[in-house]
Amino acid sequence: MKTITVDEPRKSLNNVQVGENVKIFNFVNAYGCSIDDNSKVGAFVEIQKGASIGKNCKISSHTFICEGVHIEDNCFIGHGVMFTNDLFPRATNPDGSPQNDDDWTLVETYVKKGASIGSNATILCGITIGENALIGAGSTVTKDVPANTIVAGNPAKIIKNI
Repeated sequence: MKTITVDEPRKSLNNVQVGENVKIFNFVNAYGCSIDDNSKVGAFVEIQKGASIGKNCKISSHTFICEGVHIEDNCFIGHGVMFTNDLFPRATNPDGSPQNDDDWTLVETYVKKGASIGSNATILCGITIGENALIGAGSTVTKDVPANTIVAGNPAKIIKNI
């Protein structure tokens, strides 16, 4: 991984591994993650530490890719897609003290090669979206999505096989 093309370099691009011909637009907050060759990241996207984006991906604007999300090659992530990484999120511990990194369990999510996720979808943690699957816009994905299927709704259900 060598070069990066950024519309306007930002200090928020700290400790990011970036492949060849990656395009990152303005106002992206990325840190401790990896973005592989020929991928594009739209404006107002956050990519947290430990997240990975494969080759030839398109990440549309206003998307949140949190720690523990792994997106393989050739994936499309629509505008405003929201990933989660904690099954039981809390701001404080039972004693009222603020939670820190040791007080919660990271739950990873996998988006397999060629999958597409429509705008404003919410992807709950701990699931795998199969190869070439298509998630309908606005869907809430609460369980694994088989390869080569289309899902939509809240909660997302299989609409058809591709």
